[in-house]
This record gives sequence, C-alpha cells and structure tokens, in this order.
Amino acid sequence: MDLFSQLILVISVTSFLSFQWLFHRVSPWVSTRVSPGFLRLADKQKVEWNSRTVSTLHALLVGLFCLYILLFDDAINEDPVWGDPTLVKINVGVTTGYLISDLLLIFYYWKAIGDKFFVVHHLAALYAYYYVLGHGMLPYFANFRLLAEFSTPCVNQRWFFEVLGYPKSSRPNIANGMAMAVVFFLVRIAVMPLYYSRMWSVYGTEAFYRVPPGGCAAWIISSICLDVMNVMWMHKIARGCYKVMRSARQHKVGTQENGKTD
Repeated sequence: MDLFSQLILVISVTSFLSFQWLFHRVSPWVSTRVSPGFLRLADKQKVEWNSRTVSTLHALLVGLFCLYILLFDDAINEDPVWGDPTLVKINVGVTTGYLISDLLLIFYYWKAIGDKFFVVHHLAALYAYYYVLGHGMLPYFANFRLLAEFSTPCVNQRWFFEVLGYPKSSRPNIANGMAMAVVFFLVRIAVMPLYYSRMWSVYGTEAFYRVPPGGCAAWIISSICLDVMNVMWMHKIARGCYKVMRSARQHKVGTQENGKTD
C-alpha cells in the first residue's frame, strides 16, 4: 500500500471515530444546552436526534469541500474519468468513515433508527466509493454526487421541528420547508442535465472503455436509480410544501376575517 493510500485509510478511520464521538458525546452535550426540548424526548427520539445532528455536520463538511473541488480542481474537470483524484479521495474517505459509522449505529439502535432503505443506500455508496478509493476512477462523478448532501440539513431540520412540536404552519417550519424544496431542487434535480451531459461526453472514449464493468454499474446504473428516486422525492416535497403554504394562507385569511368580525 502506497503512502497516500495509507493516508486515506487514516482519514477514513479518523472520520469513523470522530462521528462516533460526535454521536455519543458532543451531540447530547450541545443539544441539552441549545435546545431544552431535547431533554423531554423519549430515548428512541434522542438516538435519532443525535444521528441527524451528526448527519447534518457531515453534510455541511463534505458538501462544502465537494463544491470547492467542483469549482477549483482543474484535474478532474478536464478528465472526469481518470483525472487526479487526490482531493476527491480525501472527501470520499471522510464520507466512507461516516457511512460505516452510521451503519454501525443503525444496526446497534435498529429499533430507534433502523431502516432497510438506508442500509441499502449506504452499502451501494460504499460499493461505488471502492472504485474511487481503490482504483482512482470516476473522481468527477463521485464528487458531483456529493453535492446532494446540501439538502440534508433542511431535511433533518424538518424532523427537529416536528419532534419539538412546531406546527406545520409555523413560520420556522414554512421557511425551512421552502428552503428544503429550493435546495433539493438545485442540488438534485437542476444539476441532472450537467451531470448526464458530462457522462455522455466521455461515453465511447478510450477513458470510458478503461472502466471495468463493475465500475460502470456503480456509475451509470446507480446514477439512474438515484435520480429516479430524487424525482419522486422532489414531487413529494413540492406537494408537501404547497399544502403547508396553502394551509398557512387559509389560516391567515381566517384570522383576518375573525379580526374584522370582532
């Protein structure tokens, strides 16, 4: 194993240990001081709260690094299949540690946060990352996929508001719902043409044919499956956002009419 591969291994292990520490120590300590409602939660809810807190931290860290790579890493932008994957490997190494940590927590606290979909999602992601970390292939596309992490904080915040008892028509909930819909659309739907145009641009080239069948499956098939789910989720988010806004508008009109009557 070369020196850089050893470094990536250290990064992944450090990431795993750090996210475990954040889940077990940091999140409970901070949450009790930032949100008094945390203490009133049931034990299962506290487990999910800590899990989502860690998820948000991971999403922000990896998402920002991903955006930096996408904007300033000329090597992978010029050669999206076999470009120098140094920075991407570091980012994927962090995510790999997080995914393994989260899988362990899912299995250990299955009654609280167990979800077969997340198990399949994490295993599929780890399978795809094997080709990035082990073979250095497809760095642009692996990094591009991490843009989706930017939608995670809003999704988690929605759950936080719900478990703390915020009404769906409350201003914080509506603001977060609008932000979630906009960010989800931007990082998962609006970017699809750019992603698949880059994929099409390398199809049939020498670089493309150097990718083994397993790598192609992890790249193309998983991308299509993920985007089909993204479109379905976007539809649900848009419908939910519309219903909340309509309910809030009706509530506001009703309040104004009652005020006039009084």
